[in-house]
Amino acid sequence: MPEAAPRPGEQSGVDYHFRTREQVEALRREARYVVLDVRGDLQALDFDDLSAVLQGGDALFEGNPFFGRLLQTHAALEGVRRLGIFISPLSKEEIAFLRGEPQVSLPDLVRDVMRRKLLRRTRRQKGEPSLKDLEDIERRAGSAYAELAEAHHFDHVIPNHDGEDSDDWDAFYYLACPACARRAHPRPKPGATNHPSKPARGARRPRAPRTAGRPRGTRSRPHGRKAARPRPHPRRRGAPPQARGRAAAPRAR
Repeated sequence: MPEAAPRPGEQSGVDYHFRTREQVEALRREARYVVLDVRGDLQALDFDDLSAVLQGGDALFEGNPFFGRLLQTHAALEGVRRLGIFISPLSKEEIAFLRGEPQVSLPDLVRDVMRRKLLRRTRRQKGEPSLKDLEDIERRAGSAYAELAEAHHFDHVIPNHDGEDSDDWDAFYYLACPACARRAHPRPKPGATNHPSKPARGARRPRAPRTAGRPRGTRSRPHGRKAARPRPHPRRRGAPPQARGRAAAPRAR
């Protein structure tokens, strides 16, 4: 339950329950809610609603890692099996490489990477960002390195260089429904190719059978074909017809 305004396409009661800052602040007095200050916005989680969802099956929480850590450590979820996945802007190998570069400041680089992603996303959703949008982007980008420091607490860390601004965001192969994924993106059969005369990638063209007794590297003339005669020199300009190697037939006038 955030106090921030909904983004384009988000609906209150569907994606989140949007409330004012004063309304979210008042939820601290109720034991069923946990309220956190995340990137300058107050967000609340209703544990009674979460328990009701878990009684009927699994629950998926997608959001900031601070609430992710809360779900990992809260006493009310002690007997619940949990799986934590952290989406990282950089891979482990990239972080190790950048830490070895003396001229690179990793906190500044992570902030700049997230700033660029957030700017592209805002321009894609709203057009040119306003001053309030730029302040929100800078606040979120400044929190990126602290959030990245929480990655080691999760079970899996997946590097993702594309943000929500990317065309690949909605083209992810693994959809929520495996059957829907197979229908939307059918996998090609092994060895299949787009062109009937073009072999599949990685496949070798069939090699012609070797003639028995012919050493490797030599060529044999196909059966039933005569050897080509050597071509005579072309006729030079001004030379008699006999220079071509045969007598010229008289022309009929």
